[in-house]
Amino acid sequence: MNTPDKRPTFSIIVAVHDQEQEVAQNLPILLTQQYDRDFEVIVVDESSTDGTADELDRMKADYPHLYTTFLPHYQFQQNRRRLALSIGVKAAKHQWVVFADIASPPPSELWLAELAEAATASTTLLLGYINAKKGNVRLQAYEDLEQASRLVSKAEQWREGTGSGSWRRHLLRGGNYNFMAVRTDKGPETLQLFKH
Repeated sequence: MNTPDKRPTFSIIVAVHDQEQEVAQNLPILLTQQYDRDFEVIVVDESSTDGTADELDRMKADYPHLYTTFLPHYQFQQNRRRLALSIGVKAAKHQWVVFADIASPPPSELWLAELAEAATASTTLLLGYINAKKGNVRLQAYEDLEQASRLVSKAEQWREGTGSGSWRRHLLRGGNYNFMAVRTDKGPETLQLFKH
């Protein structure tokens, strides 16, 4: 168990695009985590055309640990999500980065504290599975990136509709992960597994 002064610090990274409603509803859950160490939330706006940017500007006044940036829109740009998350990793100030999905908020304000308990000295990467009906989180810890690389790569292919049917069934049975936490120095290497 990590003592409070030994617990890791976190940079939560979220990429959004035309998700004004999800930002308004779910971002405060990330911003109001009950955690006794420093953390920040970095939102990368992928050139939204709705009111997402305005909503983010309103929230910045209330949450000093919210940092926002944007990914310019280019017509033929590939790997937009990976690029947006890369911008977030470059801006991150803390020991761990958490790649979160604004559409799958954590079930409680103790989520970051749960992550901290699982982020031991021997852990490099955590995959998180949110059960919204039960209101809990299941974490799968990996000691190194290589252990998780096949699952992460296949899950990302499936998210983009390019994964095989057998992997789709496997991910549905196992619960396609909702978020990922990784040591910040491994962030760029981890993002190489994201195809889009």
